[in-house]
Amino acid sequence: MTSDSEPRWRRLEPDERREQIFTCAARLFGERPYAEVSTSDIAASAGVARGLINHYFGTKRQLYLAVLRRTVTIPGAALDVITDGPLEEKVRVAVDWFLTLVTKQGRTWLVATAPEGLGSDPEVEQILVEAERRSAARVLEALGVKVDTAHAETFNALVRAYGGMVKAAGREWLLRGDLDREQVHTLLSRSLVTLIEDVFPAVSGR
Repeated sequence: MTSDSEPRWRRLEPDERREQIFTCAARLFGERPYAEVSTSDIAASAGVARGLINHYFGTKRQLYLAVLRRTVTIPGAALDVITDGPLEEKVRVAVDWFLTLVTKQGRTWLVATAPEGLGSDPEVEQILVEAERRSAARVLEALGVKVDTAHAETFNALVRAYGGMVKAAGREWLLRGDLDREQVHTLLSRSLVTLIEDVFPAVSGR
């Protein structure tokens, strides 16, 4: 059978279909307020029956929370992009990778990291807290920063504080246009190196 005679559609595997629905939902939640996005809208965008959304994610709220959780969490893939080398080089690669990720997420990232967040309730707040902690731990692991038990919580908190600047810088770049990508990269990479090389030792007394 030639490519011309092959069907124009194919049956997606469950994981592919789930990811397709997720991607469409993330885009819609980034474009409109939560209340203005319906499961019918998501289904139409993904080209699936509405029942599939319930099958894979449950309710619209559960899908929304899944989008929030992924958007604000540094994925485990971050560990794979860092190679051995000086700290400055590791940070340069990590920040560049992160800015590319944020570019792909677009408005979804901006909405999720806005001061008011994607919502205001205990469940959303818990997701944000857990995501910040997990993301900070992954940053330290990816950069090969050795953290002793006595200072683990402090170092994690310092990286979370740095994360606040990351969000603010991202908004200055993507939303307001007052900084460009190169300027944001310089700000974030040099600040992170300073945090690790100067602030960590000062705080831990090393």
